[in-house]
Amino acid sequence: MNEFFQVDKKLEALAQKAESLCKEQFEEIEQTAYFNGQKVLKAFIDNRVSEPCLKGTTGYGYGDIGRDTLDKVFAQAFGGEDAIVRHTFVNGTHALSTALFGVLRTGDKLLSLTGKPYDTLEEVIGIRYIKGNGSLKDYGVEYCQVDLLKNGEPDFQEIENQAKDAKVAYIQRSRGYSLRPSLTVETIGEMAAAAKKANPDIIVMVDNCYGEFVERKEPLQVGADLIIGSLIKNPGGAIASTGGYISGRADLVEKCADRLTCVGMGKEVGCSLNQNREMFIGFFMAPEIVKNALKTSVFACRLFSMLGFETFPLPEEKRTDIIASICLLNEENLTAFCQGIQKGSPVDSFVLPEAWDMPGYDSKVIMAAGAFTMGASIELSADAPIREPFAAWLQGGITYPSGKTGVILAAQEMLRRGLITKSPNQRFAPI
Repeated sequence: MNEFFQVDKKLEALAQKAESLCKEQFEEIEQTAYFNGQKVLKAFIDNRVSEPCLKGTTGYGYGDIGRDTLDKVFAQAFGGEDAIVRHTFVNGTHALSTALFGVLRTGDKLLSLTGKPYDTLEEVIGIRYIKGNGSLKDYGVEYCQVDLLKNGEPDFQEIENQAKDAKVAYIQRSRGYSLRPSLTVETIGEMAAAAKKANPDIIVMVDNCYGEFVERKEPLQVGADLIIGSLIKNPGGAIASTGGYISGRADLVEKCADRLTCVGMGKEVGCSLNQNREMFIGFFMAPEIVKNALKTSVFACRLFSMLGFETFPLPEEKRTDIIASICLLNEENLTAFCQGIQKGSPVDSFVLPEAWDMPGYDSKVIMAAGAFTMGASIELSADAPIREPFAAWLQGGITYPSGKTGVILAAQEMLRRGLITKSPNQRFAPI
């Protein structure tokens, strides 16, 4: 019996059963979090993080010990030579754009190994082309892509064929707004090896968003040259209020830093203001917070599969990012689900999310995100473009109890509206 929320008794019982079936996966997630927590702690100790590192600087930011130490901590934990971690990255797409413009030049070829990238990069690259807007295409960078096979696996033969004359091989680790599998670190290593077999000089760049600390290794440890991500996703640990990172080969990180600031100054400038402390704490907390998000994801897939909906990944599948895609069949179900997630949020629970023309997307998007940090995908949220297959992309959960409750309230909202129904034997099914 739920003491705090009005949840149908049969739904509550179904949720308890779903949770009991997650035990084995939860244990594995706990072990991975323990390993990654130790890895991060070691990076803090080895790089002599001190109390002055938590202070900020103003102006030019020369000699910012906290900023420079944080770069070293990220680099060590992720297996890179160097990193640039800055609150001035406005989002993950900004960090990715900075990396792409940092290493590509006129006449170069950018090759995506995972098909069309995430929606917000289409204008950056020039896939959705507006002449004169400053995209890579405007600067004379050629774009090609290797589509994934029908089963969502990489096309290794085609990667080798097309990588021969490419400057950058781009890999999107997570699924984006698609139902294809997210990539394991092992698979990313195999893709990097295939590209470098054809072209030893190719730069393998990985959009690492949603994948940090899900596994015990990161892509830099299996052959990637650069990884990029957002601090309001996994590595910010729900503490960092903005920012992003780029990590990998030192020479490439320096090129990206020159793009972020200006050529000749790179990483040496850029004050940290009052952001160092929360970025350090967030990164320290990240393995534990990612653990909670993963447990929420596994529970959500188990519960909604028992309610009759298809989920990606399947409830029992190994996680390689924090996202769960739940196929909700139609716009009405999708809207109710997102509005139910919002009702279970600690912030703005009373707000009713509606689809809108979100910047950077070619479809209306509905987003439930009652978060302490606006748009923080490591906090429980659900978003989706209003188009087929009407799937909600669920991610986050700072704590497992709050994440679990949010998922149950999403199901309860659908039940309340008559969008799922109890059959005579008291099982639930979508309408």
